Amino acid sequence: MRGEDAVRLRPPRNTLDRRAVGWWRAQWLLTTAVPAVVLAVLGGFLEPARTWLLSLAGAVTVVGLACAAFFPRWWFRVHRWEVTDEAVYVRTGFFWQEWRIAPMSRIQTVDTIRGPLEQAFRLATVTVTTASAKGAVTLAGLDHRMAADLAERLTRITRDTPGDAT
Repeated sequence: MRGEDAVRLRPPRNTLDRRAVGWWRAQWLLTTAVPAVVLAVLGGFLEPARTWLLSLAGAVTVVGLACAAFFPRWWFRVHRWEVTDEAVYVRTGFFWQEWRIAPMSRIQTVDTIRGPLEQAFRLATVTVTTASAKGAVTLAGLDHRMAADLAERLTRITRDTPGDAT
């Protein structure tokens, strides 16, 4: 790339929608509830293993509740994103930070996804697919209207951006 065309690695400016915290928390709680309930039901029916199954169900519940209380707020603080006319920037992680940059000229598709839980929280995920071996750049936890506008904007910008000759 020429100097004036280079995409700089810099902190993205935008945070996710605050409802993402509740969405992540609900995911943790559902993921915790399924094994905890299965273990508790099995503990209720299997007399010889009742003590350790119910203990395990309690441990899964405690760990899941702790994770649901802690991780979503932490993720909200570290996830950042930004879209400019040149690129899509995404930063995730705290201990193992991942910075992803998708230059507009490399974008192949832009998808908006809204699962049932995201719909309940009025959120959406925008997935930007490039030719990268690393995979798509994902912006999860966006307001659903913002996600639709962003997908439209990205589609327009990439349509008007000449392809990368490299």
